Amino acid sequence: MRGLLLLLALAIQPGFAGEPPQAAHVALYVQFDQTPPAAVMDSLRSELDSIMDPIGLRFEWRPLADSSPEATAELAVVTFKGRCDATSLPPHRTNPGALGWTHISDGIILPFTDLDCGGLRAFLGEQLLALPRGDRDGALGRALGRVLAHELYHIFANTTRHASDGVGKPTYSVEELLSAGFRFAKREALALRLR
Repeated sequence: MRGLLLLLALAIQPGFAGEPPQAAHVALYVQFDQTPPAAVMDSLRSELDSIMDPIGLRFEWRPLADSSPEATAELAVVTFKGRCDATSLPPHRTNPGALGWTHISDGIILPFTDLDCGGLRAFLGEQLLALPRGDRDGALGRALGRVLAHELYHIFANTTRHASDGVGKPTYSVEELLSAGFRFAKREALALRLR
């Protein structure tokens, strides 16, 4: 009888190991200085989904300019600055500084973030040029997805803190932005699940 009670108690515990998190649907309102190619957008969305789906965040992309107000529990507004394509890339890498930033007012994290496509192009330019022409937009979109996931971490975990590893780190190398896989460390993934 005691064993049966223990099994029943374990069965009703929320967040039991191995249990997928309950999905939260997030309205992601986006605007671009210049509309990116479809290959960039497809890769950006796919990368963001691959990072955030296991944590329990699913995104519905909506253009900011065409949106009518709609009640939603979770949302973020993302502005992509500059050109978000892999044409006319700079031949040498430069370090442009911050590639993304989330807005804060009076110590409160706001659901507004900006991504610097031009800065990312400058940072990755030399390595993107080394890729076959048909792979460049996809690689740029993947890198954008990782920078966006980092900024959304600040918004949905409600923190200005950074991690020492993974997507939550304060800075990335070119290799991390272009590698096959790059995810949140366990601590940051847990913070997003418990938001």
